[in-house]
Amino acid sequence: MDPLVSVVIPCFNAAPWLEATLDSVRAQTWRRHEIILVDDGSSDGSGKLAERLAGADMRVLHQKNSGQCAALNLGLAGAQGEFIEYLDADDLLAPDKIALQMARLRELPPGWLATCAWSRFDTNPAEAVFKPEAIWRDLSPVEWLVASWSGGGMMHGAAWLSPRAVIETAGPWNESLTLINDLDYFTRLLLSSEGIAFCPGARTYYRSNVAGSLSRRTGRRSWESAFKATDLSTTRLLAREDSPRVRLASAINYQRLVYSAYPDVRDLVAKAETRIAELGGCGLEPGGGAVFQNLRRVVGWKLARRAQIVGRKARGQTS
Repeated sequence: MDPLVSVVIPCFNAAPWLEATLDSVRAQTWRRHEIILVDDGSSDGSGKLAERLAGADMRVLHQKNSGQCAALNLGLAGAQGEFIEYLDADDLLAPDKIALQMARLRELPPGWLATCAWSRFDTNPAEAVFKPEAIWRDLSPVEWLVASWSGGGMMHGAAWLSPRAVIETAGPWNESLTLINDLDYFTRLLLSSEGIAFCPGARTYYRSNVAGSLSRRTGRRSWESAFKATDLSTTRLLAREDSPRVRLASAINYQRLVYSAYPDVRDLVAKAETRIAELGGCGLEPGGGAVFQNLRRVVGWKLARRAQIVGRKARGQTS
């Protein structure tokens, strides 16, 4: 009998997209799967909609609003599958995604993870353009993390298919984290695996620009989570391999956080800059348009960033 794949879906206020997401799971050519949907205290009717859409292949669990990580842990606790597919309640899977990844994993020794091609879209998945990245190939866990952190791309949660045994070794999602909780989790998952197998024919679709999404929250608590996740992930990778390539990739990881978090949380930025110096520094330059780039060459990137923010606020006030 084919192994059972559990599709774990955390759901918070995703009513407009939920049915399409579930349809993409039910259209899978890998027929032996179950859906575990966790309603994280939604206030938009998502929980009731999920109950209406449930069937023999799907269980709905409910919890008071406790966050994405708590929902994922509850879903894992209720899952019966030998393999786990994580799927946000607004993202989509191509029909043969799981089947192609399962075929690849069957060719490999136990302990490998599978990834696949993915792309962003706003409203219509036909908009998605799949652009290959440096990590779209088979890699060891350390090679994957170094390449990804150094600018070689990322994988959103739905792109992975993971053996349950590796997931159990990696441990649960860290419920103290909100922003970039996946950085901590997938670093642990990768380092608990034997390797990462890329499946080019398999595809997932990541819905972007969703109002209120976790990735768009940038309050104090979110930045604290991002700093903690960065700290945890870099510490774990350095414990596996303390080498020049890992130190550089880790410094780049912190530097991206610095560019994103300044000037909102200057104390955390200062801590991250200390980590970067301890790791030996990096030459990553800040992104931005021509006006920002020209200004930063004159006054430095921090003053240029503050001027950019003031300009945006002024335009918002006059529009």
